[in-house]
Amino acid sequence: MFDTVPVSPLFAPLTLPNGAVLTNRLAKAAMEENMADHEHLPGKALCRLYAAWSKGGVGLILSGNVMIDPTALTGPGGVVLDASQPLEPFREWARAARSGGNHAWLQISHPGRQVMKAMGQGAVAPSAIGVQIEGASHYFPTPRALEAEEIATVIERFATAAAMAEQAGFTGVEIHAAHGYLISQFLSPLSNRRTDEWGGSLANRARLLLEVVKAVRARVSPGFCVGVKLNSADFQKGGFAAEDAVQVVRWLNDLPVDLVELSGGSYESPAMAGAPKDGVVNPREAYFVDFAREIGAVARMPIMVTGGIHRRTVAERALEPKDGRPGVAVVGIATALAFQPTLPMKWRAGAMPDVAIQQVRWKKKVFASLAAMAVVKVQLHRIGAGRAPKRNVSPLLALIGSQLEAARRTRRYKAWIARRGPEAPEGAKPSSPSDECNRPW
Repeated sequence: MFDTVPVSPLFAPLTLPNGAVLTNRLAKAAMEENMADHEHLPGKALCRLYAAWSKGGVGLILSGNVMIDPTALTGPGGVVLDASQPLEPFREWARAARSGGNHAWLQISHPGRQVMKAMGQGAVAPSAIGVQIEGASHYFPTPRALEAEEIATVIERFATAAAMAEQAGFTGVEIHAAHGYLISQFLSPLSNRRTDEWGGSLANRARLLLEVVKAVRARVSPGFCVGVKLNSADFQKGGFAAEDAVQVVRWLNDLPVDLVELSGGSYESPAMAGAPKDGVVNPREAYFVDFAREIGAVARMPIMVTGGIHRRTVAERALEPKDGRPGVAVVGIATALAFQPTLPMKWRAGAMPDVAIQQVRWKKKVFASLAAMAVVKVQLHRIGAGRAPKRNVSPLLALIGSQLEAARRTRRYKAWIARRGPEAPEGAKPSSPSDECNRPW
């Protein structure tokens, strides 16, 4: 007789509200790679990286930020998808990201005020309130408040990006309304001080998110998946709170949303990195699961949770009901897949590898966070180059290398945006289409 490995509930299929089926409950959650080519298109490195994750056994891949406005990037090296970009590089990326038989969704995003001043494009936000980070606020421009007609343009950009993602062969999009980006800024009373229909009450502050969901769904087919990434809370006093998230999910229940991913925090209070400003969330594994159970109790769509998970036992517990509240439907894994891209496949085979995620314990929290992200990016670049992750990376050297690379990519971005002109017309072609994403990956 042969021993058989018990099937974990993590590997049960999940049918989404629109009828699409995820082959299992594990998702590769978004990480910001900043690995676009010189035209801010997906290139060979991104294709290799996503093919590795796809063949590693996840049921769903969520991309890193795909920016809907070429003048609004979270940082240099971000992928841009608007009407002026060619689709073929995205088709190649979709084929790579789906090569293992999984779903692959683009996370479409607008950063609002969370852009670096060095990018040279200024910033927009619901209100003219800048990012407040002790010792680092000067790295961000003071934004100007969006006019009503500009808000309509933002909504149209989200819809255009979603339609193009479907044309390219992705199976869905996730609308980024978390982590202090533009839609999240509208949701928070700390950053949204508007007195018109887009501010004030929670219903008004949630209007942008709901209108984006409606516009996206109107532009894609019924079988194309539409997800939302939402903060369970901002973890800042007076900000978007857990009870607000519950109400927003109730409103989303009335729209054709296939999945809600819960995270938390912003640049000002980076709970997504395990270090919220108000101390509500401990830097522990699966630190958003409790919030997800509370919100999941009212949600009609499946709930996904992301935040620090790297052990199978912890992921399995997240699926289980507790204290009369449901478990989550999908478990997102991010950093662990940078160090072990085949982790889901190993879990399915019964292996329980120890994923050694480097911890950076510098006293200056801002620099420690930047160094930790730089270490992760080293791993992503190694996988994208066809190499294995490296177990021990110097955080200091990674941070220095990351800053030098960011400076180089910032110069390249400025040259790219200058070639496009101050306002590249919809439908215009970039100066030279990318040919970097040709197979094999």
